[in-house]
Amino acid sequence: MADRYVCRECHRVQDQPEVEICQACGSSSLTEDWAGYVVIAHPEDSEIAEEMDVAEAGKYALKVR
Repeated sequence: MADRYVCRECHRVQDQPEVEICQACGSSSLTEDWAGYVVIAHPEDSEIAEEMDVAEAGKYALKVR
């Protein structure tokens, strides 16, 4: 999974492999150093989304360095 960038702020996995700004929150703090991910389809019904403080459906990294 390290071929994708992840936002250090919101942990969102970026859909485009070569991106400089997070498509979700606009942060420029991206990294390739991350591990594991979860796909959240219905954040309003998800305990994991609540724990991760996620309000938008998408792919999120579990561990970001």
